[in-house]
Amino acid sequence: MAEHEENPAEPPMEKVSEKIHDHDSSSSSSSDSDNEEPAAQSSVKAKIYRLFGRERPVHQVFGGGKPADVFLWRNKKISAGVLGGATAIWVLFELFEYHLLTLVCHTLILALAILFLWANAHTFIKKAPPCIPEVHLPEEPFLQIASAFRIELNHAFAVLRSIASGRDLKSFLMAIAALWVLSVVGSWCNFLTLFYIALVLVHIVPVFYEKYEDKIDPLAEKAMIEIKKQYAVFDAKVLSKIPVKAKRV
Repeated sequence: MAEHEENPAEPPMEKVSEKIHDHDSSSSSSSDSDNEEPAAQSSVKAKIYRLFGRERPVHQVFGGGKPADVFLWRNKKISAGVLGGATAIWVLFELFEYHLLTLVCHTLILALAILFLWANAHTFIKKAPPCIPEVHLPEEPFLQIASAFRIELNHAFAVLRSIASGRDLKSFLMAIAALWVLSVVGSWCNFLTLFYIALVLVHIVPVFYEKYEDKIDPLAEKAMIEIKKQYAVFDAKVLSKIPVKAKRV
């Protein structure tokens, strides 16, 4: 009789355990679905087109240091000072037609005259003589600049050698077009004006793009798709018919 009394008590316990198991599985499946949604959103965000195929923020593209802070106006005083100084130099050399050697000589004459008179007249004016600091230029920054310039120059020579080898017609045409555009721009203005225009653009374009990149990137994607279509047509009609030197294995 005792055995018959214990058996009816088992089914309710099994039902309770089954309900707990069903609840755990449903909660785990819901948590899995919740985890899958951010992953899907992140994958969608990863597929968003970015200009020039970049995968990092604009600040990191510029190196993430002080130059990036200046170009992206993180410190407005320094950025405005750099742009204002460049503008003053351009006005002196271009509008006032000042020459670099003349400017350096006149600046040194003025500084030396003031310091010399101050050092000899401090007893009459009852002021302390000027404290002229000793200037010693460190060697390491110049070596780093020279090393970086050497690396970039060697890379440019390697690219030019690869283009001149006749293996890539697309790179050859792009290089010819870029050099032709630079020659046309150089005929319009001198090197100082070109450098000043480039500096102004570097201070304007990146910060503008960083602010409106979500609107600019879709337009850039459409433009790139259209350019690729036109290039495919040009390649099929013209470039494919030009004999090109075969690559060596």
